[in-house]
Amino acid sequence: MTSVLSSTRFSVLDRSRVREGHDAPEALRDTVRLAQDVEELGFHRFWVSEHHGVPGVAGSAPTVLAAAVAAATRTIRVGTGGVMLPNHRPLVVAEQFGVLESLFPGRVDMGLGRSVGFTDGVRRALGRDKDAADTDDFAAQLDELLGWFLGTSPTGVHARPPEGLSVPPFVLAMGEGASIAARAGLPMVIGDLRARDRMLHGIERYRAEFRPSVWAAEPYVVVSGTVAVAATPEEAHRILLPEARAMAYSRTHGTFPPLAPAEEIERRTMTAKERGFYESGLTGHVFGTEEQVAHELESVLKETGAQEVLVTTSTYDRAALLDSYRRLARIAGLGSTS
Repeated sequence: MTSVLSSTRFSVLDRSRVREGHDAPEALRDTVRLAQDVEELGFHRFWVSEHHGVPGVAGSAPTVLAAAVAAATRTIRVGTGGVMLPNHRPLVVAEQFGVLESLFPGRVDMGLGRSVGFTDGVRRALGRDKDAADTDDFAAQLDELLGWFLGTSPTGVHARPPEGLSVPPFVLAMGEGASIAARAGLPMVIGDLRARDRMLHGIERYRAEFRPSVWAAEPYVVVSGTVAVAATPEEAHRILLPEARAMAYSRTHGTFPPLAPAEEIERRTMTAKERGFYESGLTGHVFGTEEQVAHELESVLKETGAQEVLVTTSTYDRAALLDSYRRLARIAGLGSTS
């Protein structure tokens, strides 16, 4: 463990990935159990995501799932990575986080993104179109949302219970998201680790444009991506296979499937196009033995100057996933709460 790693916060985002042979309710229960496990390992935050109409993802209601996670844990911060603001009215989002903060004071984070539905059908069901993710619209929605906590709504309505509460907001930066986070004076979550040059450009832009606010006096950068740690490089690489195959399938079939076991993936045939996406999906991640991953993470942190790493790894083998987090906790010098 180096001083760079020991001075960095490490957190977890779990997407409640459905696995072949298992159903969506089990995936949600897996998420809650994983939160309990990583809390014991000493991770700083545990976040959940928002996806709609995706066969391979069970997490469609992140604030509801965050409540279940918070109720099942004791000390770890709990939040969303993120609530997709274009899908919701800002008042409703503020009310949901106000309730969470009231029930679990001092433990709730409000991660916010601007993605819309994965398919045209989902967007129609949500009453949104692709333009709902427009940068200016998102910035306005974000400003309105934060206003409900500060009591500055132009309508004269007072949001209960969020008004007067302090729930730390984070912006999930994609494209223009870095500038939005900077102008609003908010912490920024940026990924992924595979697109290092793009990540560095976004971080530089964020720091250059940052304006202090009541939410953050100075820039705060969270870098996110897949990290897999195992006893051997080969075992760590196998952790990556299920997600890479699911991504390749989605790119060639238009739907994101449940995760398959690594051994099944190795036996399955793929078209040349699917194989290309699959091989591409395996590159650029941080994986390997504890020594290898520690070295790579130290390089990432020195390059980015990030204060926090949000690990977003998904895989079929839950035991291998937990072992990876256990090894990562050891690399980072995290203290167990048990």
